[in-house]
Amino acid sequence: MAKRCEKLVDIGRRQFLRGSGMAAAAGVVSVVASAPAKANSPLARVDYPSNRLGNIKDLKANEPLDVSYPDENAPGVLLKMGKPVPGGAGPDGDIVGFTTICPHKGFPLSYSASDSTFNCPGHYSRFDAEAGGLQVWGQATQNLPQYTLRVDDKGDIYAEGVDELLYGRLSNVL
Repeated sequence: MAKRCEKLVDIGRRQFLRGSGMAAAAGVVSVVASAPAKANSPLARVDYPSNRLGNIKDLKANEPLDVSYPDENAPGVLLKMGKPVPGGAGPDGDIVGFTTICPHKGFPLSYSASDSTFNCPGHYSRFDAEAGGLQVWGQATQNLPQYTLRVDDKGDIYAEGVDELLYGRLSNVL
């Protein structure tokens, strides 16, 4: 008959699961703590070639102007919010640009001027244009990709990067 180890401890299923859960939580905390900063930080931005999207004169307060960036297969909009907002460009810091494809499943988004949100008809995700495309409701797992904009002295608006991964792309490389 095999000899049994006398140093074995019967911890039971609950004790084992509790210890496993704490070890997993510690692993997640260490990964999150070492992750780079996101929203609108230089670390999260993906540079693309600079593209002219329009001019300040083309914009009306809280009315989206249809654009495509970084290529013709990536629909988006420019917005003049009427007050300074995160990531805003121009003399008043109120011009922003976003993709209009939901990052969850690729549904086309509609803009609601009444509450400055982009809304998805597929799974009801909502993104706040005044808060840098922050997801405020729904199934999406990332914020709405926002363009990095620059306005020159003639009022021309250029997009020069995106702060999140565009839906349907394996990377933000053209």
